[in-house]
Amino acid sequence: MLKFLNESTFFGLFISIGAYFAGWLLNKKFKKDFVNPLIIAVILVIAFVLISGMDFEAYEKQASFLNYLLTPATICLAIPLYKQLGILKKNLAAVSVAVVAGSVAAMLSILLVSLAFGVTHEIYISLLPKSITTAIGMGVSEELGGVQEITVAVIVVTGVIGAMIGKPLCKLFKISNPVAVGLAFGVSAHAVGTSKALEIGEIEGAMSGLAIVVTGILTVALSPLFALFY
Repeated sequence: MLKFLNESTFFGLFISIGAYFAGWLLNKKFKKDFVNPLIIAVILVIAFVLISGMDFEAYEKQASFLNYLLTPATICLAIPLYKQLGILKKNLAAVSVAVVAGSVAAMLSILLVSLAFGVTHEIYISLLPKSITTAIGMGVSEELGGVQEITVAVIVVTGVIGAMIGKPLCKLFKISNPVAVGLAFGVSAHAVGTSKALEIGEIEGAMSGLAIVVTGILTVALSPLFALFY
């Protein structure tokens, strides 16, 4: 059995999809933000690999086919944005300021945390792309000389936490404007946050999708500059 797990071509792919589907079902049943499909999928996959004794490198290779879907999935977020193009034009100035401020704040927070905890430069630059989608973040980390595995992990954690606490935080600070809510999710929690924003409303999802793209571009442009600060 173990030999089959390690030598199979697509078994890791099916495990990943099945784990996420299980997380999605639990999320639909309990309807709680903390029951996040992605984090449940991660826990289930880790548990399976550990219990079965499957070689992690074998699982990673088998599940790597999912990586090819990252870029087209991100591009598809342009569809709800196109439908809300009129709202974007009316709020262009506010959207521009919000996304720029959010992007800079995300990288500035990593700089301050790194200074406070005295992490190495390699760890610092690996954390810089934490608030952008994985498809872009991995490229930024590689270009700067960071550790891609750390970058992917922190991007996932950032997205999951953002999706979990984003809505309660908006209620706490009485942020109800759909444009502001969508931008908050997109700038801080990238694609995972956008999936949550789409659940809230179409405008929120569209603005969040826009924020992902612009935040990604700004992070690509500004991360080499921030890399020099530490």
